[in-house]
Amino acid sequence: MAYINGMKRPILIHPDPRLKKVCAEVPDLTDAMRTLADDMLETMYAAPGVGLAAPQIGVLDRLIVLDCAKEDEESPRPLVMFNPKIVSASDETNVYEEGCLSIPDQYAEVTRPKVVEVEWMNRDGNAARETFDGLWATCVQHEIDHLDGKLFIDYLKPLKRQMITRKMQKLKRERARG
Repeated sequence: MAYINGMKRPILIHPDPRLKKVCAEVPDLTDAMRTLADDMLETMYAAPGVGLAAPQIGVLDRLIVLDCAKEDEESPRPLVMFNPKIVSASDETNVYEEGCLSIPDQYAEVTRPKVVEVEWMNRDGNAARETFDGLWATCVQHEIDHLDGKLFIDYLKPLKRQMITRKMQKLKRERARG
């Protein structure tokens, strides 16, 4: 499961039209796609974050990476998912305070299914399927949402969403001035 150290990529900040696009299926695994996955892991760990979707670095392909092993005694568990799909979700829900690398320093509680079963193609091109619970379930759903052009703030009430969007516009102006 080891990955080759990738190259850190710039993360897009909301609002950016690429973050609202539905991404294309990855038809076949190429070395370029594997390199992209390595770059995404490097970018995610450096941020630091627990998940990253390809559109967040401007690539409109169905690819996400995640690693929710956060406890000190836990070993890193980088997951690379090409064309991830939720095949079942529990009726029971969980509420987590979510954040997003494309919406820095903004957090809000989002309710999602507590347990999800996901199918995907792994870095080696093999079909994989796993059931995720808790933080892993929230994270994988959050990242798959990115592939469908949906951000965690889309779950919020309009006023709160607009407030966060204005903060991000201001941040982008400040960064542009440098």
